Amino acid sequence: MSETRLSFKEMCARFDVTPRTLRYYEYIELLQPERIGRQRFYGPRELARMTLILRGRRYGFQLEDIRQWLLIYENEGTEAQMRTFVEAADAQLEELARQKAQLEEAIDELRRMRDETRSTLETQTQRARG
Repeated sequence: MSETRLSFKEMCARFDVTPRTLRYYEYIELLQPERIGRQRFYGPRELARMTLILRGRRYGFQLEDIRQWLLIYENEGTEAQMRTFVEAADAQLEELARQKAQLEEAIDELRRMRDETRSTLETQTQRARG
């Protein structure tokens, strides 16, 4: 059975990323596709790395954090990578909770301002009619 290999275009389509994003991940050496002439091919290792990169980005991790996980995996193995991820995830969960609280506060404040403005507008409209 042959190994799965995707072309540059297929990789962009599979992960729904722009060519610019994929080239950038290669430029900063998060991905290292096999090159044959001018063509690039992405095997199982690169597919797994891309999955990890996109998950990390979705959860708000910086690319440098993701690079460290990938390096730890290559140099120290899965267990070390998982320990590092758990620590980073704990910190990120705290940060996301803080951001969520700030968003909830902003939403509540905006609703109050909207309701006050609506009330003022209704009062002015009634006076103008009245």
